[in-house]
Amino acid sequence: MAPPNRSARVEVLGSSVQRSRSNPYPSRSRSALVRRIVLAVLVLGALTLLTISFRSPTAGALHDVQGAGSSALRPFQIAAERVARPFHDAYHWFDGLTKAKSQNAVLRDELRTARAQALAYRADAVKAQNLEKLLNYEQGATYPKGFRAVNAAVISFPSGPFTKQIAIAAGANRGIRLNTPVVTGDGLIGRVTNVFSKTAVVSLLTDPDSYVAARDLKTGVRGVIRHGQGNTLILDQVPKQATVQKGDRLVTDGTRDPRYPDLYPYGIPIGTVSSVGIQDTASYLQVQVAPFADLGSLDSVAALVKTKGT
Repeated sequence: MAPPNRSARVEVLGSSVQRSRSNPYPSRSRSALVRRIVLAVLVLGALTLLTISFRSPTAGALHDVQGAGSSALRPFQIAAERVARPFHDAYHWFDGLTKAKSQNAVLRDELRTARAQALAYRADAVKAQNLEKLLNYEQGATYPKGFRAVNAAVISFPSGPFTKQIAIAAGANRGIRLNTPVVTGDGLIGRVTNVFSKTAVVSLLTDPDSYVAARDLKTGVRGVIRHGQGNTLILDQVPKQATVQKGDRLVTDGTRDPRYPDLYPYGIPIGTVSSVGIQDTASYLQVQVAPFADLGSLDSVAALVKTKGT
């Protein structure tokens, strides 16, 4: 059987449990209200301090407190700056490196453009110089009579050491025919060996099939300009007893006999004598010739076309 005081104990325990449940935790609305009150007090306090700071003189208790606070926080500020400085420097270093790379790319593009423009200007200057030489030659005293100049650009160059021809941008449409002499402002370069409607092929003096009757302006000695070893020119068929000296100027000899007209008119400059040699076993002098025209760098040329009635 249960002891006689059991019911009393149950009643006491039940009453204690009910009393603990009757004291609940603060509600959410009450907590939010407290937070708002605290926030409002802090804001009002901050505004009050700011107002006092602006209206108070430069010296005073408040400023002393501010100074003390700044002094107390100064070590922490210095430490924070020292900690942040490497990151700050690293950021600026990478930022400067990125900007420098970008600027270098821009400068490289500008330099590339400037070089291209400089090359174009240089090429135009060379063309202008060549055209000026051609004009001076056409107006000079050595220009052959009975011929007109057809100026043309060189559109193809020798493709190898054994190719001695070029192509020019002028053909039958401008009166060019086979064997038309072709010159630069410096001198003779060859003759036309193939003609098309708007283009023509020119065989240079260094072509194995090229032969030009020539004369030494100083001594009057005659010979034949033809190709020598490599890309050299020689004055061939000059007797050993003839007088030819280094530096003598050579020009085209022109037609000697009307029955056998020469391909080249008289007086076109060819080159100068670079050396003279004698061999016991050779029948002629060994005369080397340096052409006036740069046969390896041709840009603008003139074809000498006969005028009507000549």
